[in-house]
Amino acid sequence: MTGPRDQFKPADHPNDHFLLTTVVGSYPKPKWHDRARELFEDEDADFGEDEWEESKDDASRLITHEHERAGLDVICDGEMRRNEMVEYFAHRIDGYEFNGRVKVWGHNYFDKPSVADEVEYGEQWLVKEFEFTDEVAERPVKVPITGPYTLANWSFNEVYDSEEQLAYELADLVNEEIEALVEAGARYIQIDEPALATTPDDHAIVGECLERIVDEIPDDVRLGLHVCYGDYSRIYPEILDYPVHEYDLELANGDYDQLDVFKDHEFTKDFAMGVVDAHVAEVESVEEIKENIKKGLEVVPPERLTVSPDCGVKLLPREVAYGKMENMVQAAREIEEELDAGEIDVVASGAEAHADD
Repeated sequence: MTGPRDQFKPADHPNDHFLLTTVVGSYPKPKWHDRARELFEDEDADFGEDEWEESKDDASRLITHEHERAGLDVICDGEMRRNEMVEYFAHRIDGYEFNGRVKVWGHNYFDKPSVADEVEYGEQWLVKEFEFTDEVAERPVKVPITGPYTLANWSFNEVYDSEEQLAYELADLVNEEIEALVEAGARYIQIDEPALATTPDDHAIVGECLERIVDEIPDDVRLGLHVCYGDYSRIYPEILDYPVHEYDLELANGDYDQLDVFKDHEFTKDFAMGVVDAHVAEVESVEEIKENIKKGLEVVPPERLTVSPDCGVKLLPREVAYGKMENMVQAAREIEEELDAGEIDVVASGAEAHADD
């Protein structure tokens, strides 16, 4: 299951080789957009629904074009309409309620939701977001969506007999949303499951969730799974059986210490590897990123390598986030040129041929 990847290759791509470049999801919000949210949430401010919608539209348009200016092959709007990856969806799923913020680390708080009634699919979650971004974008748009295991794991469960049962119910809702996105024209869906590699033996639950999610989703829709921290040896190689095309993994932040996990067993799917660190507020050089990309070629051949940041970059200064994206794209294009010239050996298990054959 290698996935419908070629549909994202630009018609005027300059090189024979193609390393798909994309983002994970979140991106720094313009300061004026954060201020607009504050005004909208202030009951005493003269800032209503219309003004807030205009701010979201403007921010979405701005960041979409910023991603395109950086040269990314597949873009998104940086999640300008979302406040947090669980809260955002819980507000739109019938059965959830909120009871106040809980401390998660340091001075950071999270409005952790509770499942107080059976979960049901009411309003659509992301269709309008996708349709707007797709309308303003000149490049293909990816839709990140929080997966059911993380939605269950990061919530209080007051209804279901187990977290596993809740995850399966949420998976059915995610399936409904993806069906609606596909109907609207989406062809690249990324399912975010950051909780996956933190809990031993739960990869089987996520696998069943994914089977439910992909039910009746057309073959030409590219499905990715993003996992951004934890011990990957807990989930690999078992995750290769998941019904997705691509695995998006954080590795730069750990200085690729876990790269060998994916060499012990042939990586048979597409590999979206983090090549810039989302936690470091410095722009990596093109040469440094090129060396990181070469590490990915130790795992998969170039036709199955996607180049991306480790994770969402929303906590970085915006100019740093943009610099990382711009250098990442330049590094990928230079690696492609070197592959075309036969200057790079592809050593990945499963590589079809030597680069200069």
